Amino acid sequence: MKHIILLFSFFLLYTPILNASEIKKVATTYSISFENAVHHEAEIKAQFSNLKGDEATFRMSRTSPGRYALHEFVKNVYNVKVTDSKGNVLNTTRPDPYSWNVKGHDGIIHVSYTLFANRGGGTYAQIDETHAHLNIPATFMYVPSLANKEIEVTFKPRDDLNWKIATQLKHLENNTYYAKDLQYFMDSPTEISNHSVRSFNVGKQTINFVLHHNGTEGEFDEYFEKVKKIVLQQEKVFGELPSYDYDNYYFLACYIPNASGDGMEHRNSTILTSTRSLANGGLERNIGTVSHEFFHCWNVERIRPQSLEPFDFEEANMSGELWFAEGFTSYYTSLMMCRAGLLSQEDYVKRLQGTFNYVWNSPGRRFFNPIEMSYQAPFVDAARSVDPVNRTNTFISYYSYGSALGLALDLSLREKGLTLDDYMKLVWKKNGKKEKPYTIERLHSLLNDYAGDDFGNHFFQNYIYKSDMPDMNRLFESVGVILSQNTDKASFGVAVVNGTINQNTSIGTAAYKAGLEKGDKIINVNSTPITKDTTFKEIIATYKPDDILSITYERFGVTKETSITLQEDPTYSIEINPSQTGTTEIVKRRNLWLNPK
Repeated sequence: MKHIILLFSFFLLYTPILNASEIKKVATTYSISFENAVHHEAEIKAQFSNLKGDEATFRMSRTSPGRYALHEFVKNVYNVKVTDSKGNVLNTTRPDPYSWNVKGHDGIIHVSYTLFANRGGGTYAQIDETHAHLNIPATFMYVPSLANKEIEVTFKPRDDLNWKIATQLKHLENNTYYAKDLQYFMDSPTEISNHSVRSFNVGKQTINFVLHHNGTEGEFDEYFEKVKKIVLQQEKVFGELPSYDYDNYYFLACYIPNASGDGMEHRNSTILTSTRSLANGGLERNIGTVSHEFFHCWNVERIRPQSLEPFDFEEANMSGELWFAEGFTSYYTSLMMCRAGLLSQEDYVKRLQGTFNYVWNSPGRRFFNPIEMSYQAPFVDAARSVDPVNRTNTFISYYSYGSALGLALDLSLREKGLTLDDYMKLVWKKNGKKEKPYTIERLHSLLNDYAGDDFGNHFFQNYIYKSDMPDMNRLFESVGVILSQNTDKASFGVAVVNGTINQNTSIGTAAYKAGLEKGDKIINVNSTPITKDTTFKEIIATYKPDDILSITYERFGVTKETSITLQEDPTYSIEINPSQTGTTEIVKRRNLWLNPK
């Protein structure tokens, strides 16, 4: 395998040049400049041509590929001006908050506007004197009737800031890039900054890591070695990399103080943002997002739910398959780090505790199964609302729920001498590689094909169409892992911070049964006052399950009393069984699960 370190010829490697014969007539062209970057503004000019009829509509997207909620990007657009091809000013009307209608054009309209952008993550845009971080739907207006036509965009980087362009878009010449249609354009985030690049080849394709950070080249070299290990372990799950458009894949990473922690997958690239520099924890803590997002270039980008095809830029995108698309990807996130040697087996197994306890102990499973939890994405995927919700009791993240199910399915298959890796490979070959979108029924039938009807039907009927949970004690034991609880430890059932209950109490817990709720201020427990020196947690630790306590609390300015019966702590501990070592069959099975491939 040949490794390449990019130090120059940046544009030549970044995107191969289109031959003249490849270029069709484009209907949309953009230019974007950043003279007022210090105030987070970009100036954008668009030409929309080949317009039919007397009236044309242009608009901003309300959604962004990889997100499922509405984000209303139009709120950051102003100073909109519209002319025809001769420069005549055209009047516009507003049929809704997201669109402009134009009459009397001559087949071409020119639109200019100012964009304010100051959130550097996987959904929005950020413009300042450190970079122009552009998620395309948050940046560019478009004409829906031209969605299937070609697009060109010219970026005008700040030469005085040594900015360079990084994107999965096809490079034409100089600073001009090309997309075959609106779907591809919207799915092509672009980072313009004074960044560094590392690359390596896998077969005939190139993996590029673009890093905008304040660290050293030596830190980047060390980090890139970790990235390569992740890429190669994930390739082994599916047996091959996807066929990337133009034979290149781009990690677009911004590890800078003004970024927002995030990761977002795209067809041939991913956005990675963190406020953690490589020198301050990022070498270890940022790599998990790399693992998660790269796995998406198979699972969700090409192993694609039918419910997300085509992606809708005007409405929320609802999918019942996110437990698989996001959740199974989450399961593989840390597993790939373990196989790559970036986590020990012991650390990996301990990391399972957080997700396991969240899913197994959540009351949400009594209300929704994994499919229905996935339907909640438009309300939780970075969505905003001002009214309180009861998600403590009704919702389990499809990331976590699906991750727990992925773990359960993997260990269940391994009991039969099979693996989740080979099931994922089958889904890849039958649907993903052919880019044939799947349904839940298709996932079910492929599991039946792989593991047998009895196994596949049992898994889907009990754990996907319903919200039961498998016997995890048995499954963990099969790989030498201990699942345990401390039944002598008492549980109040909700966190109390500075004497105040800080979230909705969970159904069935001691606090819930006692009628306590978010916002209640605990004054004393069995006449012991809560003070700075005597915390609530310390007081509860002196009691045992089934102890009955008298609680005095304040709600809405009124002092009240209640009694509470403490319960057993429901928290599970997960660890490798230290008594099983050497070459036992159980240890061999665990090594097949967690060791490098």
